[in-house]
Amino acid sequence: MGKYDWSGYLALAQTIRDAGLQIRASLYFHWVSKIGEGNPDIFFTDRAGKRHNNYLSLAVDDLPVLEGKTPVEVYAGFLQSFRATFSDFLGSTIKDVLVGLGPDGELKYPSQQPAPRNKQNMLNHLKEHAEATGNHFWGLSGPHDAPHYNESPESTNFFKEHGGSWDTPYGNFFLSWYSSQLVAHGDRILSVASAAFGDLPLIVYGKLPVMHAWYKHRSHPSELTAGYHNTANSDGYEAVAKVFARHSCGMILPAMDLSDEHQPPASRSSPEALVAQIMRACEKHGVVVSGENSSLRGSPDVVFGKIKETLSKGKPSPVGQFTYQRMGAYFFSPEHFPMFTQFVRSLDWSDLHPDDLPAGDDETIPLTPSSAAEGTRQMQAV
Repeated sequence: MGKYDWSGYLALAQTIRDAGLQIRASLYFHWVSKIGEGNPDIFFTDRAGKRHNNYLSLAVDDLPVLEGKTPVEVYAGFLQSFRATFSDFLGSTIKDVLVGLGPDGELKYPSQQPAPRNKQNMLNHLKEHAEATGNHFWGLSGPHDAPHYNESPESTNFFKEHGGSWDTPYGNFFLSWYSSQLVAHGDRILSVASAAFGDLPLIVYGKLPVMHAWYKHRSHPSELTAGYHNTANSDGYEAVAKVFARHSCGMILPAMDLSDEHQPPASRSSPEALVAQIMRACEKHGVVVSGENSSLRGSPDVVFGKIKETLSKGKPSPVGQFTYQRMGAYFFSPEHFPMFTQFVRSLDWSDLHPDDLPAGDDETIPLTPSSAAEGTRQMQAV
């Protein structure tokens, strides 16, 4: 507890600095399996009793379940240790710090199989909330009429587009509470991250999921189960953007390579509309956005075209950086890498020193840099 061996990472950071490159440090934290053996309720658990042992439930954020310390206290100590160890790199070689907010590092509940939600501690919170609002019986369990994993939202009553329980006083009560717990968790983690790094010349980021399946459905079931109360009647991202703005943190959004026309019609998906909705909330509250692609799938020309289209939206564009993932055999393959180089050369590099410009004479797409990103359009590949 509280002892960290950073030697391998220090050597890597020095190598990267010597090469003239920069680092985004992703501070995800998976380490509690041994403690969880004696107290499994600290993990996310679904209503069938299946546990997800890779992540602590957000319901134990402020409970002293880790040898007398709360998870938030332990994570704060981890961040402080990182800051002390890498003080010579922060703000120069290390320009960004990405904090872990939940499953896959994203601010969400693990709502996809086999990732379940927490049961006992979350139920305790739900009971307290129900009693405080005068709805005692609403706090005894979660929705009884929600579907199981991989079932259609229309297979049971809760998510039905018309007449579903989500669109009732009970549904609003439960979903508002469910999302508020997630937002409060994000607030706690971003608060300790801001306290650790807020005085340094770098950007602290948190990552949101882009749960775009069923976005065209009135109940938005994918987003609801992940913890975002975003429906035909409710905006689920305003409160999240406010939290990020309160702590002067940037937001990473994946799925900027996805287009609606290439989604299965049956999924009623709209990644474009969802990304646009989140970006509007960020722009409204002055939150810096950093984009990512979701995968290397799809035709490269379509993918790169969509990324450029997304980056060029907005005047100025709220997207300050873009990270292209992931390096590997396909990344450097003949069918992919030449098009990637063309894509990079086609971006507007007007703010860079001439010595740093990528080679090539391809036509540029004008992009107005975000002032919050220090006036620099950055492109990185990891």
